Amino acid sequence: MNYIILDLEWDSAYHKKHKRFINQILQIGAVKLDEKFNFIDSFELTIKSDFTRKVSGRFSKLTGISTDIMLNGVSLADAVEQYNNWVGKNTLTMTWSNSDLFTILENEEFLLDGKHKFKLEKYLDLQKFIEGEIRLLGIELKNQISLSDAAELLGVSAEGLDLHTAKDDSLLATAMLKKCYNKERLLSFVQDTTKKKFYERLKFKPYPITDIKDKNIDKKQLKFSCQNCKTSAYRLTEWKYRNRWFSAKFVCKKCKKEFTGRISFKKTFDSVIVHKKILVPESITEKKNNEMQSVSTQL
Repeated sequence: MNYIILDLEWDSAYHKKHKRFINQILQIGAVKLDEKFNFIDSFELTIKSDFTRKVSGRFSKLTGISTDIMLNGVSLADAVEQYNNWVGKNTLTMTWSNSDLFTILENEEFLLDGKHKFKLEKYLDLQKFIEGEIRLLGIELKNQISLSDAAELLGVSAEGLDLHTAKDDSLLATAMLKKCYNKERLLSFVQDTTKKKFYERLKFKPYPITDIKDKNIDKKQLKFSCQNCKTSAYRLTEWKYRNRWFSAKFVCKKCKKEFTGRISFKKTFDSVIVHKKILVPESITEKKNNEMQSVSTQL
């Protein structure tokens, strides 16, 4: 099996027919590696836009692709055909994050008759894999990390590479892959794009559940227990929804303490993510003490 590291460059432009902005692919770049991650070949092709005669200044500055270079490119359909022929058979395609996949889907839907034209077969989100490897080194990551920042954390040099060009971005990703490759962990990230659920999952947008009677809510999750004695509590009020949280008043069946139970539900493609909180009201004495402390601080 060969590995393909794919990187796309795209520019946003308004499409009059579809009456919307489209992130049009204007460059396809990739490198092909053997099973030991030895370099086999590279691919780079500039694409002529089907619906605009110029590129944005930001895109040109970032990628070095001017309007003249774009206008001398090939059509998107021809570029994809050439790329697919270059990819060959039995390959695993990787991209840095799945943002390229969304761009591919958008271009296929609006510019390529809505059919899946890009050859992907088996697919892996290289950003997720690399981020996992960085965390294994003991480095905390709070947000998604860029290609260049990941390379810096791993001590991989980008010297001599023209970043934000599709081919050189792919070469930098290759260098990082070689440095932290682990076959077992890598294969655990592989997905099969030929399965219908792959694209269903990709297109699915997680959303907060706003109806307490929604069929995706497990009614058992709506039960709360007292924080003090762990006894199940009785709900006193109806559920109210505000700022993505359901809330209701509860009272403990044993110690009779009252509290507010809060719960939120987020629907993902595969599951429902649940968060629960318990808010205990301050006693009158505690409230007075807090008010006195607040006043004394101001003095």
